[in-house]
Amino acid sequence: LVHRLACHHCGHVMPPPRLCPECEDEDSLVACGPGVERVADEVKARFPEARTAIVTSDTLWSPANAAEFVEAVEGGLIDIIIGTQLVTKGYHFPNLTLVGVVDADLGLDGGDLRASERTFQQIAQVAGRAGRGVKPGDVLIQTRVPDAPVMAALVAGDRDGFYATEAAARRQAGAPPYGRFAALVVSSEDIEVARGAARRLGEKAPVAEGLAVYGPAPAPLAMLRGRHRFRLLLHAPRSFDLQGTIRDWIARIDWPAKARLAIDIDPYSFV
Repeated sequence: LVHRLACHHCGHVMPPPRLCPECEDEDSLVACGPGVERVADEVKARFPEARTAIVTSDTLWSPANAAEFVEAVEGGLIDIIIGTQLVTKGYHFPNLTLVGVVDADLGLDGGDLRASERTFQQIAQVAGRAGRGVKPGDVLIQTRVPDAPVMAALVAGDRDGFYATEAAARRQAGAPPYGRFAALVVSSEDIEVARGAARRLGEKAPVAEGLAVYGPAPAPLAMLRGRHRFRLLLHAPRSFDLQGTIRDWIARIDWPAKARLAIDIDPYSFV
């Protein structure tokens, strides 16, 4: 901490509270979460002699940087690689024998209906970096939810079983690819303008068989880059003409100049 807490979404900045909001213990809050730099500090403290490389979009920002990194690893000049998801992208290191995934379940949060699928794909991909040569490899996964179906499937190496279970759950919920979703987010620098535009949108919401319209309500990220946000969600069968319905709906609205409307069909995130 640099003696402040900052939200990277809405820009709010505040000093760390002296008392814990839950237990009111004094000066008990500490920085948490992995983060590449934090993991690098831990590695340096535990393995001071190890030669490390940090792989992020900031360090491998050009093909030349990436080539230098690969050359160093293949030349035996790197002992430990610390990286973001970028390190999972197609690298082949025959001498890599141990992969650790820190806080592997973080991707399960955040309102993404495909979170389990994406987590499975990403962890399976990075796990595949270990033991690609003659030497065998091991994979360590850190998780707070070891009983979650996606974690159990990863440990068992049961890709087909995982996808069958995931498909059944989505079919029952009418989630993609068996149903359609759309998110409409109204935003404005003026909260009353955003609220009013969202309310008018809700008042003229379409009514059709199989279509469900939820909201408007404040978006989970109610403030983003200085703009107040309200959201409506639509849920419909796969065969429903969602785009055409939304187009006709928007055409009936007298839209205020200071409001914006963002439409996301089958969104990956609901924030």
